[in-house]
Amino acid sequence: MRSIPNIPGVYLQTFEYQGGYLIYAAGITRRSVSTRFKDHTRKYMNGEYNVLDIDAAQQGVRKEVWHGWWYRRANRKEFEERKSIIVEAVRKQLAGFRIFVADVGTQPRILERIEASVMRHLYQQPSPVCDIPDKGMYLVPRWDSENPIVVKSNCVAVLHGLPAFLEI
Repeated sequence: MRSIPNIPGVYLQTFEYQGGYLIYAAGITRRSVSTRFKDHTRKYMNGEYNVLDIDAAQQGVRKEVWHGWWYRRANRKEFEERKSIIVEAVRKQLAGFRIFVADVGTQPRILERIEASVMRHLYQQPSPVCDIPDKGMYLVPRWDSENPIVVKSNCVAVLHGLPAFLEI
């Protein structure tokens, strides 16, 4: 197993699926991805993030074990009561993630535009590609005042629903 790169950029959290990978989320960081994932791990363990059933996700089915975000704040007691089940599901989800990283520098607008384009593209795909990602992420797509840029993926793995060329 390879470690998470110690570089900034855009990353994809994916699950193995039918000879390739289904994307759960795109994310960005101007710090190292490995540092960012330490933050992610803490937030997953604290119930701040959605937790999926890894076995279902690998079959292309979105089945939540825990609905994080605002729900956690309103239902802290439920989280505490179910914590052992949720934390075990978190461990399985984190172990099941396959992470892809693109070193595209640290310019905030490029990072934001790539993240937004990836997620919006996934939302428009047929099932199960559109079913797995979280909805409601804060995304900052290209502004009308910005020229379009086309980015090309050099990934040799099959990333279901993600084209080789993407306009950001």
